Amino acid sequence: MTVHGSLAFVRNSIGENAYVSDEIITSRAGVRVRVTNTDAEGRMVMTDLLCEAKEKALQVQNPHLMTFATLTGHVILSYGPNYTGLVSNGPARQIHADEEFRKAGSLLGEMHEISMLRREDFEVHASQDDYADLVNSARPVGGRRARGHQSPAAFMIAASGLDAHMCNRKQPLPYTHFDIAGSQGPSPGIPTGVPILTLCSRYLLDQFLK
Repeated sequence: MTVHGSLAFVRNSIGENAYVSDEIITSRAGVRVRVTNTDAEGRMVMTDLLCEAKEKALQVQNPHLMTFATLTGHVILSYGPNYTGLVSNGPARQIHADEEFRKAGSLLGEMHEISMLRREDFEVHASQDDYADLVNSARPVGGRRARGHQSPAAFMIAASGLDAHMCNRKQPLPYTHFDIAGSQGPSPGIPTGVPILTLCSRYLLDQFLK
């Protein structure tokens, strides 16, 4: 097993280099994104890394793309604290990836809830003008919007060009997003390290039990 990882760091600071509302930014995949919510910086900075990972994944056998982030408050409203929201695309669901992660986490005490991506999660990020392809945050902005933790994953899929690798395409690529906003632990405080145990359970535990 080979693992490649990238870290996405961003400071959402005010200043001359800050991005602003209504600005249009072109992603690594060439997708034009209109900024409708400057507080959605996490998905913006992860998108280009996901695009880069997609490019690398096309060169290897049996890849599985993943992102991990404290992305939304909505996942806490949906499942409460201490639980991770798993959001997988079609190719990942075909191989039952989210269910495998859920079972693997349960073995070592990390609890996950499975969330489904729907067509509406992609549609709410479509731009309503000819100048941009997507908006980075669906309306109304905020953690209490319906499907507020599923649609950011849909946005990253579309903005990174990963939507060209869904089930009905020549090279489908499995992708799972872990929204750990609820399971990360107190902030400030000691983080839980979720989902490290889940990944160890899923990919390494069998080797130690043989």
